[in-house]
Amino acid sequence: MTENLPLPDLTKTEFNILRIIWKNGRLSVREVHDRITATYDWAYSTTKTMMDRMVQKQFLMREKFHGVFLYRALISRPKGLVRFIQFFADRILEIDHGEVVALFSRSNALDAEEIKELEGLLEDAKENQNDTS
Repeated sequence: MTENLPLPDLTKTEFNILRIIWKNGRLSVREVHDRITATYDWAYSTTKTMMDRMVQKQFLMREKFHGVFLYRALISRPKGLVRFIQFFADRILEIDHGEVVALFSRSNALDAEEIKELEGLLEDAKENQNDTS
């Protein structure tokens, strides 16, 4: 993963594509498209366009493997979740980020290392927000 990238502002669609890739590792556009059609009624070209834009935004990396382009995530799951957690905790639940992280630890959605990374990212984001306030 590329750790020095800034915290991303992901759209819901970008997050859903990343979720598929986080679960499965490196995938082709066709493999992502086949999995995402349950949520979005897209043409294959729409999925490809979205994924190519995500490469430009440095969310994904595209690598050629035996003549097929495979995509892999450049950001970790916790890094992808941070903005959603901040929004959800601050504006929806109006609770501290730590309480949302505790929910993740009880749900087994993230492993211990990912939870530790998530806590650090949220703390850094909170400090940066306080510095600019």
